Amino acid sequence: MRKTVIAGNWKMHMTCASAKEYMDTFIPLSKEFPSDRHIVVAPPFTAISTLASLLKGTQINISSQNVHWEIDGAFTAEISPPMLLEHNVRYAIVGHSEPRKYFSESDEQINLRARSAQASGLIPIVCVGESIEQRERGEAERVIRRQVEQGLEQTELSNLVIAYEPIWAIGTGKTCEANEANRICGLIRQWVGFPDLLIQYGGSVKPSNIDEIMSKSDIDGVLVGGASLDAKNFARIANYQIK
Repeated sequence: MRKTVIAGNWKMHMTCASAKEYMDTFIPLSKEFPSDRHIVVAPPFTAISTLASLLKGTQINISSQNVHWEIDGAFTAEISPPMLLEHNVRYAIVGHSEPRKYFSESDEQINLRARSAQASGLIPIVCVGESIEQRERGEAERVIRRQVEQGLEQTELSNLVIAYEPIWAIGTGKTCEANEANRICGLIRQWVGFPDLLIQYGGSVKPSNIDEIMSKSDIDGVLVGGASLDAKNFARIANYQIK
């Protein structure tokens, strides 16, 4: 049975002080979450150590927002797997649309990051998704399939998460219609040929739409951006209800 992974990506938000304040609210609320849900928070690198201390003994896991493919070296502004593991980080987001867009990350680099994460004991969350221009030209499926095939090359499929994030729905307030998101997630699972592949949806996920999103057959969780910055909102998302 596929597990559920609910992840919050804080991006470039939260100081150590504000992360502590957040967890003062979130940790008590997390005691109400079903035990079979894997809750993940991806803070900026500077707050990882603070969260590692605060989250001991809870069911909340830490993710990094990226990871390099080398263990060490002359790679300014990068972070290596051992640096993350030292602080009990369990997951690593790779291939998010923002590094793809702003730093021209290639599918090859994303694959190297995912493989490095796995080899070091981290679980990569591999992001894929199309732009609005690609969708309007009818290229969405081709683009996503290429990202999936190249991004997952030589990885262990039982030890990663795919996050389908249509770029046009990230931070825009627009949400991919739940049935369409489910269709794409189903296609990804079909292309990969691994029924137990874990697939999240990401893109303007919020308390008002989480129940519908999580009711879909091929969606195993969500990768949440803006709504994860409010502890009560993210707690409601993590504690979604399927009627």
